[in-house]
Amino acid sequence: MTTGLLIIADDLSGAADCAIGFAGAGRRTVVTLDATSAGTSIDTTATVIAADTDTRRLTPAEAAERTAAAWRALQSPGRRLYKKIDSTLRGNWTAEVAALQPLAGLAIVAPAFPATGRTVREGRVLVHGAPLESTETWQLENAGRDAGLAALLQAENLRTEVLSVDALRGAPDALREKIAASASNGIQALIVDAETSDDLNALARATAAMSEPLFWVGSGGLARELAALPNLFDSETLSARQVAKSAGAILILVGSLSAVSERQCAMLRERAGVAELIVPPAVLREGADHPTWGEWLGRIGARLEAGADLIVRIGRDDAFDPAEGAHLSTTLAALVAPHFAHLDGLIATGGETARAMLAAVNIGSLELLAEVEAGVAVARPGTAPLPAIVTKAGAFGSEHALYGAYLHLRGAPEPERSAAATVAAR
Repeated sequence: MTTGLLIIADDLSGAADCAIGFAGAGRRTVVTLDATSAGTSIDTTATVIAADTDTRRLTPAEAAERTAAAWRALQSPGRRLYKKIDSTLRGNWTAEVAALQPLAGLAIVAPAFPATGRTVREGRVLVHGAPLESTETWQLENAGRDAGLAALLQAENLRTEVLSVDALRGAPDALREKIAASASNGIQALIVDAETSDDLNALARATAAMSEPLFWVGSGGLARELAALPNLFDSETLSARQVAKSAGAILILVGSLSAVSERQCAMLRERAGVAELIVPPAVLREGADHPTWGEWLGRIGARLEAGADLIVRIGRDDAFDPAEGAHLSTTLAALVAPHFAHLDGLIATGGETARAMLAAVNIGSLELLAEVEAGVAVARPGTAPLPAIVTKAGAFGSEHALYGAYLHLRGAPEPERSAAATVAAR
């Protein structure tokens, strides 16, 4: 019987969105920002531990080393492994899987997340039916690269095989036998096609019941199906816990430059009347050395100290380089940190931004409580009194995601809209 699960993710929002399903199923679930020394800073008796290794921007070799170190530091008898990867295959995930495979067995590679439009067909990721290679996300960081899962894994010298969706939809015993045969034949990474949540559920049920050494490699989609299994863990479930309603200022911190995030901010401004400040990248590049740094500190502080809600996000200019994302997020957090004590709630969009903000105010772990919508996790810091915190990946979620998170923190129902407004929104 499985006593617990370790989720290793390469960024904070990914760790939270992958683990939140287990919290919703009544399992005590914590996220740590310090994967290799978490044994002394986090309650390892939690059923589910999600470790953010912060490896998205490292070299593949560095990411592989840190990921393997996290597993060695946090593994325990009966605790199984889930390597969380981005559903659009960003980051160093193949190097990380290659580092874990000799330690944990057969890699069950299933990045599909049908609830968010990500599916896998013939070993290739589709985003709302379109090939991953055609998306803005892939072109921004991987232009010209083959996005086929087999090609990516074989570049790490892993022996691969594709498990068809037909196998998932067949007899459960036959599915388990096929997976076991792959492992016996020397396959190291089994790539799984999946087009629906039912496909992932079949995979979860089959692999959870197997005794062969294996670990899961997936996004939040497969994790949710594992979380829904009633007998996955040998531990009792907990009653649902709620975060206290936020009465003071709520800060929405947006480090993502995706079009999705922009639309989410627009809905929050429109429906909740939240003011917005867009910080120029030039200010963040220079930090405290920029001549207007003090002015930005004052503008942000004046609103939050007055108890006013505020969106603060990174702007875009012609000099923007995706590689500077971590630096901009760290400087954005430094701009906000002096005013953190005035917050009653924080919504952070973008894994790098969320991590930078928590690190800036010395929050090393979170306990996950609830989910606003797929991928939007509500948590409370391990130390009280501190504000409730919501994390969300940048290019992720519906247009309603930030507004829904804001209403959740306020403990308020969504206001009814007039028929005319509803038609206009369409």
